[in-house]
Amino acid sequence: MSVNGVTGASEAYSSAYASKTKSAETNTEVKQGSVKEAAAAENAGAVYEPSKKTGKTSAKTYKPNVELVAKMKADADARTAQLQSIVEKMLTKQGQTYGKANDIWSMLSSGKFTVDAATKAQAQADIADDGYWGVSQTSQRILDFASALTGGDPDQIEKMRSAFLKGYKKAEKTWGGNLPGICKQTYDAVLKGFDKMAEDSKVQTEGSSDSDTDK
Repeated sequence: MSVNGVTGASEAYSSAYASKTKSAETNTEVKQGSVKEAAAAENAGAVYEPSKKTGKTSAKTYKPNVELVAKMKADADARTAQLQSIVEKMLTKQGQTYGKANDIWSMLSSGKFTVDAATKAQAQADIADDGYWGVSQTSQRILDFASALTGGDPDQIEKMRSAFLKGYKKAEKTWGGNLPGICKQTYDAVLKGFDKMAEDSKVQTEGSSDSDTDK
């Protein structure tokens, strides 16, 4: 074989080897890049929890938004106070109207107060079953007000019930003792209303859970 033939064969072999080596390196880089990208994607959606051994977080920690929690609590407290106030005012006014209708206003005025015929007639109409200060309308206004304050949030029902009870006690304190019977009837009607709201919420929650299960 000639020298040129040997040289040509050697160069061809070297060229083929270099090409194969470069291709292998390229494949290795692609694989390494894919592994890195997969790891990055996995870490992006990872939730970092405390290490079982050290108790330290592996990357970052999550803290509660204290300011937002405080603001929401203050808002809830304000809404609760609003309902207490409106209940106290409504039931006190209802008791006063009842007193005018039944000539018992004297309990608050040392027996020196008298109700004229027109005032008495209007008061009697107001506390009638379909009257503005009757049990039905007064209890419904209280429930509507409670629902409006919570935006219909079922989780707030018991808080509103508690606010109502506190408002009723304040109304009794303002009145100076037990409120008239019409107020106690309103009290019972409101509690029944809260019971119904809670029951309706429970049914809706169970229905929603069943629907999700079917899916």
